[in-house]
Amino acid sequence: MNAEVNTEPSYQERIWQAVSMIPKGYVATYGQVAELAGLPRMARAVGRTLSQLPKDTQLPWHRIINAKGMISFPSESEAYKRQRFRLEEEGISFINGKIKLKSYQWRP
Repeated sequence: MNAEVNTEPSYQERIWQAVSMIPKGYVATYGQVAELAGLPRMARAVGRTLSQLPKDTQLPWHRIINAKGMISFPSESEAYKRQRFRLEEEGISFINGKIKLKSYQWRP
């Protein structure tokens, strides 16, 4: 038997690769990551994939925000505070809880 081996990366691997390209000091939206990963209209899959990352991941998950320029976690949650802190550490500023996409959105 000659079984074919699938060498195509999984959709999760494609999402991880796209996220890993976002430089420090920039953000991308869930939909933008889906597009970059070759998964148009799969923004929710990006969110689901990122939610399953291990706590100690080196992937810059914190650079992914929603299309409104906001962090998707509830504003009082620890996850929100952690993401906002990491973004601010990279020089990204917030105005009324929003990130100005014109200034900070990564354009490859």
